[in-house]
Amino acid sequence: MRLQARQAALDIDQANRRSHRWGVILAGGDGKRLLPLTRRIAGDERPKQFCAILGHETLLERTRDRVRRIVPPEHTTVVLTKAHERFYSNLICDADRLQMLVQPCNRGTAAAIVYSLSRLRELDPAGIVAMFPSDHHFADETAFSADVEIGFEAAGRRPDRVLLLGVTPDYPEAEYGWVEPGAPLGEGLPDSVCHVARFWEKPSRRLASVLMNNGCLWNSFVMIGNIAAFEALIQRAMPTLIDAFESIKSTLFTAREEVALREIYSTISSTSFSEEVLSTHASELAVVRSRKLGWSDLGETSRVLSVLENESVKPEWAYPCATELLNVAH
Repeated sequence: MRLQARQAALDIDQANRRSHRWGVILAGGDGKRLLPLTRRIAGDERPKQFCAILGHETLLERTRDRVRRIVPPEHTTVVLTKAHERFYSNLICDADRLQMLVQPCNRGTAAAIVYSLSRLRELDPAGIVAMFPSDHHFADETAFSADVEIGFEAAGRRPDRVLLLGVTPDYPEAEYGWVEPGAPLGEGLPDSVCHVARFWEKPSRRLASVLMNNGCLWNSFVMIGNIAAFEALIQRAMPTLIDAFESIKSTLFTAREEVALREIYSTISSTSFSEEVLSTHASELAVVRSRKLGWSDLGETSRVLSVLENESVKPEWAYPCATELLNVAH
């Protein structure tokens, strides 16, 4: 009976922790670098997250399917941009519209993240949130889910830290952010959860080779942390952005929110979360060292073609030779 009672208590505790779990899918980018390819596939100017690049589903639909394994759909928010409405309106059913956050325009990842955090804080101040880009590919989605679960567990034990999912690299990519892991974080967590010694944003090819040889990791830009930890980190790096969204707190979830949001977005500049926050505050981060996940940020035509080759997938649009597609992209 004691064992049963203990197990019941553990089940209740786990259910309570999962009730504070949230997900944010970042789908507001313009995808300009891949536009030559997405034009070829879709015949219009849609950003890559609304394009069926790797199969019949769009990248956003594939991301939502992936996140559904980890976070309940009713606790998952999708951050979009008004200018892209014609590309996502048919992907969102009426029930899902409650989980949509539509920005008046694209102001970069920092604004999208702060806006989503502002709303989630009102819903659940004790929430733990994971941020998911909408244009990624993971060959091993089961392993990806397991590593994000480790991130949620670590965020629960270390509510002061924002955790990055660091991917073991396959080659010295110069266009990715890199994470240099430090000592294990401890707290009874796996040794794969480490302090961050340094963050490297888009190093040179030569430096990327050195980082790879030294055991550094690709920053997947999948991040997990308590809402309060995210906001504290951003407050130190970009206090004016936090203050701007704090000024419209009273309008959130009201008819005045859309107008207030337009006013803010008309005054703020476009900013990168990686460059303005992660790169400057590495000591306040932690990293989950993942295994090889077959991960790719599908921001370049060469990466898309590489994924298709590895997955033995050849959609109709890819029938022309790879050289021709690469020439179109450049």
